[in-house]
Amino acid sequence: MAISHEAVIHPSALIEDGAQIGAGAKIGPFCHVGPKVVIGAGVELMSHVVVQGITEIGEDTLVHPFAVLGGIPQDLKFKGEETRLTIGKRNRIREHVTMNNGTEGGGGLTSVGDDGLFMAGCHVAHDCRVGNNVIIVNNAALAGHCVIEDEVIIGGLSGVHQWVRIGRGAIIGAVTMVTNDVIPHGLVQAPRGQLDGLNLVGLKRRGVARSDITALRAAFQMLAQGEGAFQDRARRLGDETESDYVREIVDFILGQSDRSFLTPGG
Repeated sequence: MAISHEAVIHPSALIEDGAQIGAGAKIGPFCHVGPKVVIGAGVELMSHVVVQGITEIGEDTLVHPFAVLGGIPQDLKFKGEETRLTIGKRNRIREHVTMNNGTEGGGGLTSVGDDGLFMAGCHVAHDCRVGNNVIIVNNAALAGHCVIEDEVIIGGLSGVHQWVRIGRGAIIGAVTMVTNDVIPHGLVQAPRGQLDGLNLVGLKRRGVARSDITALRAAFQMLAQGEGAFQDRARRLGDETESDYVREIVDFILGQSDRSFLTPGG
């Protein structure tokens, strides 16, 4: 068992042989850390946190009580194969959050980036790939194999269907079911998620230039009202645009996906 002499571990915590705990980590009362877990420097498990499986938690992440990280996938095809969960740096993981390991059929890895906020009761399922600076609000859930790009916000009590991709900077309103891919910087709301526009508030908060926002608005109108199929409109945008933000949307639409898209007005 590799435990830094600078780690602080409560006497009631159970640390199994083989676990690695970095310098300055704090393991609070009644936590359980499994034998194949790596806890980075400065990580804090507040109390009653369970970390299982082949799980790695990055530096300075804070995990609140009753979170369960690295549990086996909720997938009947899982037969006990060794799969992993990696969580990046400086995440804030609130009470009762669950994050599952991957499955062999999904690549064997669930990954979470840096600087995320995962509010109470939210769920990250097997084989998801979650980017940096993501916020998942209370009791929202990601099904298996989802891809959530950087700077996405998913509102409370929302659900994301398996295999769905949500592009960078998109925002999902509360109590929304997302069953198809969401373009970067999109705004989705309504009980059966509808693409209602762009995340203009988020773009302005991130300091995106007015010229790029104008280009994005024009691109959205073309995607909504242009001639031809959705992918055809995206290809025409790609031929015409000089904006990196619009190009990002084009590349996302033309990229590989297992789902259809939420389309403007659809």
